Amino acid sequence: MKTIKGPGLFLAQFVGPQAPFDSFGAITAWAADCGYLGVQVPSGAEALIDLDLAATSTTYCDDLRGQANGLAITELSAHIQGQLVAVHPAFDDAFDGFAPASLRGNPAGRQAWAVDQMRKTINASANLGLDRMAAFSGALAWPYMYPWPQRPAGLVEAAFDELAARWRPILDHADSRGVDICFEIHPGEDLHDGVTFEMFLDRLDQHPRAKMLYDPSHYLLQQLDYLDNLDIYADRIGMVHVKDAEFNPTGRQGVYGGYQPGRSAPGGSAAWATGRSTSSRSSPSWQ
Repeated sequence: MKTIKGPGLFLAQFVGPQAPFDSFGAITAWAADCGYLGVQVPSGAEALIDLDLAATSTTYCDDLRGQANGLAITELSAHIQGQLVAVHPAFDDAFDGFAPASLRGNPAGRQAWAVDQMRKTINASANLGLDRMAAFSGALAWPYMYPWPQRPAGLVEAAFDELAARWRPILDHADSRGVDICFEIHPGEDLHDGVTFEMFLDRLDQHPRAKMLYDPSHYLLQQLDYLDNLDIYADRIGMVHVKDAEFNPTGRQGVYGGYQPGRSAPGGSAAWATGRSTSSRSSPSWQ
């Protein structure tokens, strides 16, 4: 905890078409006026950053820092693009809205775009002098999260094999640029708790660039011991998000929320840290 700086703000929840949220200069002036010292910038928000330029031009990156009204650009975030690296077909319709309109209905094209976006965000991070970035992992096994009906033997393992295969070249590129990818451990992602993060690491030979983005609000929802998690994964936690959360079950709703809106939306204010059923196996539909 001695290396935490801040407070910083994740801008993804605020960027929009109206001032002061419609340009990088205006939104950072607003954040500075609110008392923040840094901002985490979503790399897919075209109103805030030209990712193609940031990935190729240190001059542009220097200019962007100069527009930050004295705030630090703490990290870039590629949550949305990371999500699209691995989408189970059951979620194609839901996640198509995250892709460019020209790629909707084209899962292979959408995935290729997402991988390219990840590589560009890595390059832009390096050009900004940043040594870490944020992302979601995507999900191939999430439809099978609850163990009913019983999962075919090997199904989850095959999903994690494929997830790691998709991420390894991205992580290798991150390693070549000196950038950690901090995966937000989050319901809806295959990496949603410590066990799943370990499954991922095992398939990546403990890749040194795969880190955690720690947000205890997502752990509280799962009734996971978020303090013990800090001790277990201290060496793998590279980033922190902080926001209020309370598990408040009623006689009508609990963890799953009854399909009601607003139960666990991604995002939140960010402080930043420097520091395996018995049935036969079937062919996974994502391959």
